[in-house]
Amino acid sequence: MSTQADHGHDLIPRPEQTPDALRAALAVVAPGRLGEMQATKDEAFAKAVEWQSLSPVQSWVLIWARDIEIARRPDLWTRYSHAKSTLEDDDPVTAQEALRELSAVLEEAMGAVRE
Repeated sequence: MSTQADHGHDLIPRPEQTPDALRAALAVVAPGRLGEMQATKDEAFAKAVEWQSLSPVQSWVLIWARDIEIARRPDLWTRYSHAKSTLEDDDPVTAQEALRELSAVLEEAMGAVRE
């Protein structure tokens, strides 16, 4: 596990960006998503073989590292959950604000895992 800036009471340390470390972290913060992780991993590896490129695998690692970053940090998780819950609000202004907030959370999480 790598070190990271203190964001309060993180549920777990930020995992290394390897399939095994990401899977272990997901098993703690969002075990219900393990099947989804495996399915997307299988797709990424199949595309990597088909395309003769590691880019699908690299993308898979970054996407799951980002999602785990959100799930392991209560500050991000709260913002993410609230934005997702208001994304389809009847008020277009509220929905637009939710979309902006969701984008901001995803960007912050991606920036954190790319440090």
